[in-house]
Amino acid sequence: MLDAKQGFFYGLKGALQNALSKKTHRSAPKGVGRCVFCGRIKLLMNNSNRQEKYNVSCENNQLVLILNSEILLPEDAPVRVTSAQLEELDYRKLYEAYSSKGRKSVNDPRVLFKVMVYGYQCGIYSSRKLEEACKYRVDFMWLLENGKAPDHSTLSRFRTGRCAKAVEDLFYQYVQLLEKQGEVDHKSVFIDGTKIESRAGRYTFSWRGTAEKNLVKTKQKVLEQTGCKTLEALESLLSNKAAGITFVSGKGRHKTEEQREWETINHLCEQWRKYEEQLVIMGNDRNSYSKTDHDATFMRMKEDHMRNGQLKPAYNVQIAVNSEYITGIDVFSNRTDVGTFVPFMHKLEMAHQQRYEEITADAGYESLDNYLYLEANGQMSFIKPSNYEAQKTKKYRSQIGRIENMKYDKEEDCFICAEGRKLYCRKVSTEVKNGTPVVRAWYRCENCQNCPQREKCCRKQDMNAPKEVIMKETFWEKRQQSLENITSERGIQLRKNRSIQVEGAFGLIKNDFGFRRFLTTGKKNVRIEFLFLALGFNLKKRWMKQQKRRLETHYSEKKAA
Repeated sequence: MLDAKQGFFYGLKGALQNALSKKTHRSAPKGVGRCVFCGRIKLLMNNSNRQEKYNVSCENNQLVLILNSEILLPEDAPVRVTSAQLEELDYRKLYEAYSSKGRKSVNDPRVLFKVMVYGYQCGIYSSRKLEEACKYRVDFMWLLENGKAPDHSTLSRFRTGRCAKAVEDLFYQYVQLLEKQGEVDHKSVFIDGTKIESRAGRYTFSWRGTAEKNLVKTKQKVLEQTGCKTLEALESLLSNKAAGITFVSGKGRHKTEEQREWETINHLCEQWRKYEEQLVIMGNDRNSYSKTDHDATFMRMKEDHMRNGQLKPAYNVQIAVNSEYITGIDVFSNRTDVGTFVPFMHKLEMAHQQRYEEITADAGYESLDNYLYLEANGQMSFIKPSNYEAQKTKKYRSQIGRIENMKYDKEEDCFICAEGRKLYCRKVSTEVKNGTPVVRAWYRCENCQNCPQREKCCRKQDMNAPKEVIMKETFWEKRQQSLENITSERGIQLRKNRSIQVEGAFGLIKNDFGFRRFLTTGKKNVRIEFLFLALGFNLKKRWMKQQKRRLETHYSEKKAA
């Protein structure tokens, strides 16, 4: 029996050599292929007696074991560290998304979650590319625990469906795990935001100004033609007129004057509904939205696909960074950061069940509401004033019309302009915000006539009106306090670390991870996608710190220049 097999192999070897000598693989006998790992010719036998876990090599006439991923992966491989870290989490919420009845899933939900997170860690975001990686990459094979490679549709449904409720819980579980390991704390946090492009079409915009303008025109036409002032009245009129009309359509059929009039009014009614719906979608905080992704707002990005500053539909992504790890995320439709600060800080408090002591952010977050929020919660503000860099310039100091460049006489309670004329207080208003009285004072110049610097000082079209300035007393006090904080020794250290940690995190996400556009639509799905990305970022950051022996380091101790 052995001699027969040996003879068969030798005969097949000769056939292979003849096929390869012709420099073509198409002439190779059926069942013969080339190994994708080592390039050697292998026999792919269709015999029922063939052992399932062995391949037959016709090059040296011996049996060769199949690929063993356990042997090929080193002990400190990123996939091993990722799997070990994720094993520490509680997956009960994830398993609750699956029914206990019916057929069990081919892949365990815990394994699918690992595959998804590790894919984001490796910069693989597409479900089809993840499927391909599970089939051909050794690290993904090892992560699957010898299970079947999941289909791309399974991965897609898992990302936006099965784990929608569990992914946030698992993310903050890992943050808590990092805290137990001494990697993060609740001493200080660095806040920043960036704009990431939506999957929506780049030219599917709808603008508030256009909708409001067209709505006014439509209402005016309806009033002229029907006399109706409300949409309800117009709909009632259309319903009454339709009762006495026999509607016709199609080629060769002539519409009556009543039908034509009804269709004209109905078109106006549809336009009215459309413009009002657009304004409802935008709400009070946005000036635009995408027709293919209503949660996406058109924002001016720092980089553009055409490199000419065009607007793109995007989301404002906010992150909180502590000790180089992302400890919190949220997604907003706001174009600016100032309105995202309070809801984001509130979310961080709810997720961590405690507050950070020191909050560091750039000038885009400065506002009186944000200052008052931090003061009310007993948190120290390290927010850079918006005029911090501008006030150092000669151009800023030469603007004599600014109240910051005027002298203040505390005894007379007045400001003195560049020409020595006095601006006295004429009105004071006080309102309460977050339990703190907010004071504003209006100052008016006593006489601005025949002033040689009036054109530089006053920007009003009415040159006869006296110069007026508004003194935001409470805001100035909070700004001065924050300025003292950021210029202290601790503030200098935190400001330097903010640019390293939080801006460095966005730099890694966009450049090293290559994540510049979301693959899903809707704020809910986009948020899930970024949670996967943040979790993958944290796992990779921990592995890198472990390789460089930098675990339990929180700040850069280098002196600021």
